[in-house]
Amino acid sequence: MDWCHYRFRSVWELPGAPTGVFAALEQAEDYPQWWPQVREVTPLDDRSGIVRFRSFLPYDLVVTARERRNDPAAGVLEIAMSGDLDGWARWTLTATPDGTRAHYDQEVEVRKALMRRLSVPGRPLFRLNHALMMRAGRRGLAARLRAV
Repeated sequence: MDWCHYRFRSVWELPGAPTGVFAALEQAEDYPQWWPQVREVTPLDDRSGIVRFRSFLPYDLVVTARERRNDPAAGVLEIAMSGDLDGWARWTLTATPDGTRAHYDQEVEVRKALMRRLSVPGRPLFRLNHALMMRAGRRGLAARLRAV
């Protein structure tokens, strides 16, 4: 097992139609307004930017995110990441009777030296840290969508 390799999946049930959810997720520079753990997004151009994350544990992760797929008709947003994490993340949206189901999939290799050194004993905490971040993101986006 590669202790520095992670696969994550989250499913968010959100209010509103997929088009509105897609529009909110597409605006990465607005994430810090509703997702507390996304501390900063600095656009580099119209398809990439630098993102700084910090969840419960006392360290920041900084990645360069580059758009790989932006397909509103299919409800898919996907990025490639490099930096403290190398890999990809994807949102896939589907309509539900009550709004939108947002599937978040991520596969990354940790490059941050501290996390690599602590990969075995820290793995459960790193996974918990990610889960807490995702829970806060779901709550923040749901509140933002209800306010619109």
